[in-house]
Amino acid sequence: MTESLDSARLAAWRAYIEASQRLYTRLEDDLRTDSALTFADYHVLVLLSEAPGQRLRMGELASRLIFSPSRLTYQISTMQRRGLVARESCPDDRRGSEAVLTAAGLLALREAAPRHLLSVRTHLMDDLDDAEVACLTRIFERLGRRLRAATGRPHN
Repeated sequence: MTESLDSARLAAWRAYIEASQRLYTRLEDDLRTDSALTFADYHVLVLLSEAPGQRLRMGELASRLIFSPSRLTYQISTMQRRGLVARESCPDDRRGSEAVLTAAGLLALREAAPRHLLSVRTHLMDDLDDAEVACLTRIFERLGRRLRAATGRPHN
C-alpha cells in the first residue's frame, strides 16, 4: 500500500487542487465573458501567433497544448468554423497539416489579450511578491521538466 501524505503535504495538495481549479474557472469565465474565447482557444491563438509564419504542424500544436490528436482536431475544427484559424496542408509534406492563424484570429487575440492579462494579474499575479513568483516559477518549471521526461516528449 502507498504511504499516505503527512498533514503538511496533504494540506498543500488540497490547497493546490482547490485554488488551481478556482483560478482556472475564474480565468476561463472572465475570458469567455470578455471575448467569447475559451481558454483553449486563447492558448491556440497565442501559440500560433508566436510561431514562425503563424503556423504549426498539428502534431507539434497538440504536443504543446498537451492535447490528444483527436482533441486538437475537434478544437481546430471549432475554431476554423469561427474563422479564427485555417487548416492547410504542410508545404514540405503534403501528408501532414498545419493550423494557421487567420487575420480574424489575430484580431481576436489582440482584443482579448489586455483583458485576459488584467484577469491574470487580478486573480493571481498582483497578490504575489517577487520571491513568491520566483518560487512558483522554479516549482512549475521543475515539475514540467519531470513530467515531460516521463512521457519522453519535449513539449508534452
